[in-house]
Amino acid sequence: MSGSGEEESKVVLVIHGPNLNLLGRREPGIYGAVTLAEIDRDLKARGEAMGLDVETFQSNHEGAIVDRIQAALGRCRGVIINPAAYTHTSVAIRDALLLLGEIPLVEVHLSNIFRREPFRHRSLVSDIATGVISGFGAEGYGLALTAVGNLLKALPPAEAGTKPDSN
Repeated sequence: MSGSGEEESKVVLVIHGPNLNLLGRREPGIYGAVTLAEIDRDLKARGEAMGLDVETFQSNHEGAIVDRIQAALGRCRGVIINPAAYTHTSVAIRDALLLLGEIPLVEVHLSNIFRREPFRHRSLVSDIATGVISGFGAEGYGLALTAVGNLLKALPPAEAGTKPDSN
């Protein structure tokens, strides 16, 4: 097969929201001691073993996250996102994720947001996500990647990564 179409059909985008660049130093009792670089390396290795090309992106800026989601349109087969603090506030990120259509979308949180402060219990992403993984620390990302990989295997190639025609 030709290179670019085949490669694009294997891309899974992982988005890390604000302050996740400080993992390993920021509140390790809540978020663990693993760094973001370690999480990203692990995801890329797991993805390679699954035949997926994992791309990672972190930003502390809402608009940059929206731009990266928009750049994924028609190019990525799945998205894993930890919106971090934007989980509870960003209609813009939610709206951008809706543009992706019916590709697998998994929301990840290192901590169990429902065991934390009440304002963290509300997610603007959960109801549009394929699934939510919360409270398993860094391993939550690996669980999310496994889920996306399994969902993609279950789809016929013509359907994987397509947007619905209506709306």
